[in-house]
Amino acid sequence: MIKIRELYKSYGDVKAVQGISFQVKKGELFAFLGLNGAGKSTTISIMCGQTKKDSGTVLINGQDLDENTDGIKRAIGVVFQNSVLDKPLSVYDNLKTRSALYGIVGEDFEKRLKELTELFALQDILRRPVGKLSGGQRRRVDVARAIIHNPEILILDEPTTGLDPQTRKAVWSVIEKLRKERNITVFLTTHYLEEATEADYIVILDGGKIVAEGSPLQLKNAYTCDYITLYGVAEEALKRLQKPYEKIADGYRVTVKDTAEATALILKNPELFKDYEIVKGKMDDVFLAVTGKTLKGAEV
Repeated sequence: MIKIRELYKSYGDVKAVQGISFQVKKGELFAFLGLNGAGKSTTISIMCGQTKKDSGTVLINGQDLDENTDGIKRAIGVVFQNSVLDKPLSVYDNLKTRSALYGIVGEDFEKRLKELTELFALQDILRRPVGKLSGGQRRRVDVARAIIHNPEILILDEPTTGLDPQTRKAVWSVIEKLRKERNITVFLTTHYLEEATEADYIVILDGGKIVAEGSPLQLKNAYTCDYITLYGVAEEALKRLQKPYEKIADGYRVTVKDTAEATALILKNPELFKDYEIVKGKMDDVFLAVTGKTLKGAEV
């Protein structure tokens, strides 16, 4: 659905994007990660036709950005980090105004509105001003607005920033429903790395360049260690493993290279492994390993 090759963009002496290449498959949840200045926003702006690239190739839904910008704009929907809804207007009027921009009016709009109302549970808030909605309600309307023209690709720029965990979960349940029922492709930026863990593929940017990419499992295997947490074991006995460890509240956490090494330890020392669990490194660890920085709590 998205193919980008050797994309470059500079602003004077600032090299915002430096020759990045990646592709996104249909129906995929694709995560695009990086700190401020990494090049994410510039790349998205180019994809949306808002910023002119210096060089490179951008193909979206089989269309070349240089040849059919309008066609590409119709193929994508965008949920921006900050809502672009008109707060004084009702949810109904916001959606009606946006749909008219795509030529969806009259009976066609009412039919589309009914679909979106059922999908996003908007029945009780259709006539309410957007400015009176909660953050989670407004986010549902933002997503509804973004897909009102049935785009093939949904770009989510920090879709759950500032939302409480329960509301974030509700927003993601709608997004996942879109992927499963309509096979829509989702292009995500986020600083909640647990959201990125659910992605099919991840690209990490730093300084305008791709520094790592792969599935969450591939990245964890390449850049993090596994951890075995043992309970009910004496420290003296633990030392026989000759592996780095740390004391935690109810036991000890041992660092191993990977699951294969963990399995070998368990088979060799079964008397120590009566109560234990094996956990892979997290995406936070991956991001820190490849960039030397932490993404948690930062604005992306």
